[in-house]
Amino acid sequence: MVFSSIPFLFYFLPITLALYFLVPKFLKNLVLLIASLGFYAWGEPRFVVFMAIAIAQGYVLGLLIEKYRDKKPLKNLFTVLSCLISIGLLAYCKYTDFFIENFNALTGLSVKLLGVALPIGISFYTFQILSYTVDVARGSVNAQKNPISLGAYVAMFPQLIAGPIVRYSDIEKQLSDRRCTLEGFSRGTVRFVIGLAKKILIANQLGELINVFKDSSDKSVLFVWLYAVAYAVHIYFDFSGYSDMAIGLGRMLGFDFPENFNYPFISKSATEFWRRWHMTLGSWFRDYVYIPMGGNRVSKPRWYFNILVVWMLTGFWHGADWVFIFWGLFFAVLLVCEKTWYLKKLEKMKVLPHIYKILFVLISFVIFDSSGLLNGFKTVGSMFGLGGLPLISTEAVYQLKSYAVILVLGLLGSTPIVKNAVLKACENKACAAAVNVMEPIAILGLLALCTGYLVDGSFNPFLYFRF
Repeated sequence: MVFSSIPFLFYFLPITLALYFLVPKFLKNLVLLIASLGFYAWGEPRFVVFMAIAIAQGYVLGLLIEKYRDKKPLKNLFTVLSCLISIGLLAYCKYTDFFIENFNALTGLSVKLLGVALPIGISFYTFQILSYTVDVARGSVNAQKNPISLGAYVAMFPQLIAGPIVRYSDIEKQLSDRRCTLEGFSRGTVRFVIGLAKKILIANQLGELINVFKDSSDKSVLFVWLYAVAYAVHIYFDFSGYSDMAIGLGRMLGFDFPENFNYPFISKSATEFWRRWHMTLGSWFRDYVYIPMGGNRVSKPRWYFNILVVWMLTGFWHGADWVFIFWGLFFAVLLVCEKTWYLKKLEKMKVLPHIYKILFVLISFVIFDSSGLLNGFKTVGSMFGLGGLPLISTEAVYQLKSYAVILVLGLLGSTPIVKNAVLKACENKACAAAVNVMEPIAILGLLALCTGYLVDGSFNPFLYFRF
């Protein structure tokens, strides 16, 4: 089940919210856990087994880690054991066939692939459990004594399948003591509908354009650039839309989830871009991989090594394919070059840094979306006229005209221009009153429009199966 579906919007969510608010406070986590497991089991019930194992080991070993926190050998033993189980489950489900394929390629053998299906969201909840047990070992949080509360944290349906990666420390207190207010529910609803609109009205429409490009036999340099821009805007609105929906749902339930995107396309550098894009993943790797390896407080060669390792893992986290590993290393090299030579100069300039950043981001996303490294390199080359394609084609012009409005809306929406204009207008009392009146009408209109697209069976892909 996904958020952008009729069953979720008009069956699962209303029933879950009704039960959640009807039961007394001490039962809310139980309702949330049962609803989350039901949400997760909707498509493939067997995947709940992996989640149950992950929750059980996190709960038991978390208690043992806390119990023996003053006895370092035992604490370390239980911490390592928990991490190995979590990473082992993820590796088995997500990376087994990748390793077998590469082993076969290196040795010439024909070891049979296991064909293990990837449980949706396993990369997200694995990182949550890892951060939980490590934080318990560090003493920054206390182990959760109530298995239902820990299960509700790990399986919580709002952020289960597409993030943000919510650390236990973010909501430790809220698991036992949170306030569900009318204002919070209202703001959460607005945030959810805006995220839903970003997904259905922008991301899905641009997804159709991307598919048209891939199926086209009339490609041109213009068409490749149109595809590159469309894909960058598409993945931003899809991913940030899901994050908005998750944050909104959390607010409706009384939780405050961390922000995951902060207008990354207005960045002046790759360094700044990754401070604004998928922020919870970036901060996770910083706190649990980069800093423990020494961060930047080491020799330069070791610092370069730390960055390469972190970004190789970041790419590998996104998928079991050399494309993602190369994509991560691409950014690692770019970040090393910036930090070593020209980041401070970029920060002082105005126009050139944005052009530089947009160019490399577009190239990176073309590689990210490719079906293989060679295909990715070929498409990037075509952007610069190296593929023997004509500059302009009839279909490219047609698709540009057809999707111009969506592209403009997407590009505007990926900047804070609209938000800042509304905030500026709200400084006037009369305008603020008008906005307060119009907001619920606009939200209902967006919800109705999104529902119309879903009822019509419009193109509605889900990008996170491989995550």
